[in-house]
Amino acid sequence: MAVWFLLLLGLITYLMVQRSVAQITRTPVWLLWLILMTPALLWTGWTVMYGTNQPLPRSLMIWPLIICPLLYWVLFQWGRQLPNDKQTEPQTPNSESAVNTTPKPLPVRPLEQNEETQLRNCFPWSIYYVQNIEYRPQAVICRGQLRTKPTQAYQQIKENIEARFGDRFLVIFQEGLNGKPFFVLVPNTQAAKANTSSTEKLTRPGLALLLLATTLVTTTLVGARIAGVVPTAALQSDPAMFLQGLPYALALIFILGIHELGHYLTARYYKIRSTLPYFIPIPFFLGTFGAFIQMRSPVPHRKALFDVSIAGPVAGFIATLPLLIWGLANSEVVPLPSERTGFLNPDALNPRYSILLALFSKLALGNQLTPQSAIDLHPVAVAACLGLIVTALNLMPVGQLDGGHIIHAMFGQRSAVVIGQISRLLLLLLSLIQPGFFLWAIVLLFIPLMDEPALNDVTELDNKRDIGGLLAMALLVLIVLPVPQAIANLLQI
Repeated sequence: MAVWFLLLLGLITYLMVQRSVAQITRTPVWLLWLILMTPALLWTGWTVMYGTNQPLPRSLMIWPLIICPLLYWVLFQWGRQLPNDKQTEPQTPNSESAVNTTPKPLPVRPLEQNEETQLRNCFPWSIYYVQNIEYRPQAVICRGQLRTKPTQAYQQIKENIEARFGDRFLVIFQEGLNGKPFFVLVPNTQAAKANTSSTEKLTRPGLALLLLATTLVTTTLVGARIAGVVPTAALQSDPAMFLQGLPYALALIFILGIHELGHYLTARYYKIRSTLPYFIPIPFFLGTFGAFIQMRSPVPHRKALFDVSIAGPVAGFIATLPLLIWGLANSEVVPLPSERTGFLNPDALNPRYSILLALFSKLALGNQLTPQSAIDLHPVAVAACLGLIVTALNLMPVGQLDGGHIIHAMFGQRSAVVIGQISRLLLLLLSLIQPGFFLWAIVLLFIPLMDEPALNDVTELDNKRDIGGLLAMALLVLIVLPVPQAIANLLQI
């Protein structure tokens, strides 16, 4: 079991490193991955050699968590130091956010003297007074003073640049570290591709359906195990017994699919080029790594960034609620085990590990649930609890997670970096109470805190979206925090 878990963790970690940092550092991905995996390799090796009965030495537990993050940071920063760079270039959105490969940005054609004059004329002094134009290998940066509302300034200057330069550049509006907004012009790779090749086909329904069918098979296999079916015995006696895994499989696929569909439909609403939702099947663990979409064009503004990011968790949570209530109502109440169990133990779940889970457990089971009770989960309830965990993990306000995008859209990128760092430390402290979150807390430590900015990354959100973002963070807290004793006494659990 430990080996399978290590393989799963290794694959997730590699995909995460490949997606998040491969494009911003020259340090080999395999080296960064190996450093991240070193603590897990050491701990798994100890477990294999000495068994689970002998606890890890304190030095083996602590020192890898100190040395590996420091070594990772040093190698990551070393790879970012490009020769002859006087300062770090501003972060610009990639035209494609694929997991494995992203096309290299086209070099900026140097502006001739008359073109620079045309560029300066695109910035009316009453809207944005340009004081300095900087030329970088992959960007032209225009710094100055904003003299009107950010939305009006971005729209007017974008129209001016498009009128003079066509679709040669993407126009990005960012907030600098000094609080002053600046404009960045980067090559429009999508326009270049459209002029040199046929339009890329993003939606591949055949591939999406094939992955969906395969995921249905793998999740049904895992669901059958949850239902108590032994796979080898079922193959020899009655293969139809595998159908007992369908409730788990259908519930989990429905929740994950609705989550990604929320992202997809909202992206389409804002005319952001994106792929269909793709499931990732695996024949063990949960039966799937989840689902994902790929956005292939920049996000136009912070409102779109907020809406696309929050749509997935909200849609997934809404899809989870009826399944959770029905699954809990059809679960069995069992005696609470004497030994401490994990957050999601389907045979004897302690609902007090989560405020939200405790509330819905009491709603579904009523007086059957007592302080000495645990819940033997129905397979649908197992899928719904996983849906809650997926919602919570996506709402973590860190980097490129949905929660990181939400906080970025609400407070700006500078504040999002600070909030993300505080959130990582808080989750690490929470893992002392909830050991099930320890692995995720370690993973979050290696996720970059900065995400890709929107084209207009200066205009702030309205009050309605700010309130929605705060409610999303409140939902995260309700899922991950254990039940305080006062609430437990009130619910009589």
